[in-house]
Amino acid sequence: MADRDAHRSDKARVALALIRLVNGALALFVPKVLIDRIDPGDPPSPAAVYAFRLFGIRTLLIGRDLLRDDGPQRDKALAEAPLIHASDTATATLLTVSKAVPLRAGIPLVVISGLNTVLATVAASGSRD
Repeated sequence: MADRDAHRSDKARVALALIRLVNGALALFVPKVLIDRIDPGDPPSPAAVYAFRLFGIRTLLIGRDLLRDDGPQRDKALAEAPLIHASDTATATLLTVSKAVPLRAGIPLVVISGLNTVLATVAASGSRD
């Protein structure tokens, strides 16, 4: 049973890392791709580009840490991931409920953030065993 739980948490950790690496790379190098999903416009707001690039580099670094060999950097990334993703999910939910973003943009934000929160929680639970 413990081996199956460890395998499940390891799969969640790797999936979360890959999602982070893809989203981080998009946010850092081509932020307009992500910005247009939330707030289409040409050109995008310079503030949005700045915010997405900040998000991007941090996301890439956390994704990298999640893929490290077992050790303190990976443990720290695993321990912090549920809080980071729960905060993202709460923000996405508030933006959607308050209609600050269109519903067709908000729902995917909530779903993706919620999935990341679940993956982060499952991955972190395996690191505590």
